[in-house]
Amino acid sequence: MDKQKVLVPYNFTNYDEKALDFVIRRFAEDKGVEVTFFNAYTPVPKIELRNSLIMEKISSNLAYLQQKIHEHETGIKQAREKLIQKGFSSNRVHYIFRALNKDVAQDIVDLVLDNGFDIVILNRNPGKITRFFTGSVSNKVMKSLKQVDVYVVT
Repeated sequence: MDKQKVLVPYNFTNYDEKALDFVIRRFAEDKGVEVTFFNAYTPVPKIELRNSLIMEKISSNLAYLQQKIHEHETGIKQAREKLIQKGFSSNRVHYIFRALNKDVAQDIVDLVLDNGFDIVILNRNPGKITRFFTGSVSNKVMKSLKQVDVYVVT
C-alpha cells in the first residue's frame, strides 16, 4: 500500500496546535501516513545599508525580522519533534520552510499538486472580519483542490 501524504500548513498559532493535536489523534498509529508541515514566510529584503541614523533603524528592523524567521523555523522543527514524541517515526514527519512565492493559499495549492499530497489539514481563525473582504486561506485552498481531502480544524 502506498503511503498517504498529509500536508499541514503551520503558522504558529493556537489554532495550529489544534490541527497538530488532530493529526496526532488521527494518524499517529497509522504507519502508512507521512506528514509534512509547511510554512511560507515573507523574506527579509536585502538592502544596501549606508552609515546614517535612518539606515541604522532599518538595519535593526531587518535584523528583528530575520530573527523572527529563525524563531519560526525553530517552531516548525519543534512541531515535527512533537509528532515524533507522540508516536510518529522520524522518517514519517517532514517540514518545508521556505520563502513565500505567490500568496499563502496558492503556495499551498501548488505544493499539494506538485508533490501529490492526499490530505490537507487546515485550521481556521474564526471571527475575523477581514476574511469577508479578502477570503480566507482555507476557503481558497478548498475551492482549488477538488481531488484532495481537506480537513478544517476549528
